[in-house]
Amino acid sequence: MNDLTFTIGHEELVIRQRWEVVSIINDILVAVWFIIGSILFFHESTTVAGTWLFLLGSIELLIRPMIRLARRVHLTRIGRGQSASDSDEDY
Repeated sequence: MNDLTFTIGHEELVIRQRWEVVSIINDILVAVWFIIGSILFFHESTTVAGTWLFLLGSIELLIRPMIRLARRVHLTRIGRGQSASDSDEDY
């Protein structure tokens, strides 16, 4: 099996790590909004609040691809397009 070695500049690595952290925080928030919204649906008096949290979670799901696009644009601006280590399935 051949090993592949990729050289990533320090600046690119820092940018990738920052965007990954933003994406992880976004994913945690999505889970939190949906979990709390689900709990609020157990009582009729808190159903409206639960609905708002579901809406907020849905908006957070929209933010996920926007984070990926912003990261891609940022890397392209510093002269680093998609490298071999990039994946369409990443954060």
